Amino acid sequence: MIELIPAIDIIDGKCVRLTAGDYAAKKVYSDDPADVARRLSDEGFSRLHVVDLDGAKARRCVNLAQLERIASATPLCVDFGGGIAREADLQAVFAAGAAMVTIGSLAVSQRELVRSWIAAYGSERLIIGADVQDGRIRTQGWLKDGGVELMEFIAEWLEVGVSRILCTDISRDGMLSHPNTALYVRIMQRFPSCRLIASGGVSCTQDILDLQSVGIPSVVFGKAYYEGKLDLQKLLALP
Repeated sequence: MIELIPAIDIIDGKCVRLTAGDYAAKKVYSDDPADVARRLSDEGFSRLHVVDLDGAKARRCVNLAQLERIASATPLCVDFGGGIAREADLQAVFAAGAAMVTIGSLAVSQRELVRSWIAAYGSERLIIGADVQDGRIRTQGWLKDGGVELMEFIAEWLEVGVSRILCTDISRDGMLSHPNTALYVRIMQRFPSCRLIASGGVSCTQDILDLQSVGIPSVVFGKAYYEGKLDLQKLLALP
C-alpha cells in the first residue's frame, strides 16, 4: 500500500494551501490546525506532514505552538518542516512532538551541518525536502534558486544514509493538475532504494492509485483532501 500523508500548511496559525508556492495566493481551510489533525486521525490516517510556511519564509520556526497542539491532540506520526535553521530549532521541533523533521533549504546551504544532525539523531528522523522547479532545487519557501539540479541533490543525500526524500513539484502544488508521475518514476528508476514521498498536484483518488501502480512508496496531498475530491474509504482500504 502506498503511504498516505495528508498535509497541514500553516500561515498565521491557520491551515492554508498555496497555489504553485505563491504566498499571495493562499486559501484558508481552517483557523485551527489541531482540529484538522484530529479529524484526520479520526478518519483513519496515521501520518501527517506539517509545514510552517511562515517559518520557511522567515528562516526561523514560527508555528511551534501549533505543532505542539497537533502532537498533543492526536496519535499521528508527524513530520515538521519550515524554518529549521539551527540545532536548537531541531531540538525544539522534536520537543514539541514531531517524530521526524523535513529539511529543505538547509540541505542546500549548510550541508555539513545537516550531515552532523544525521549522525547525531539518525537518518530515520530526517527527511530531505527536494522542492523542484524546472529540474532545479528551490529554497527559502520556494522563493530562491538553490543552485543544484534535482538528481544530483537526491544522490548526495542518499549517499550519506538518508532514505526518505520528499519531492515536491512546485509548479503543480495546490493546482489539482495531477502529480508529475513521470518525474517520480525517473527518480525511482535511478534510485530504487529511495523511500520517495511524492508531493504536488494530487487532484483525485485515481492520481494516488496511479502513483501506487508505478511503485511510488508515499504521497503527500492537501488541497484534494480539503476540497473533498478524495474517496477516503477507498484509499484507506488499499491493500
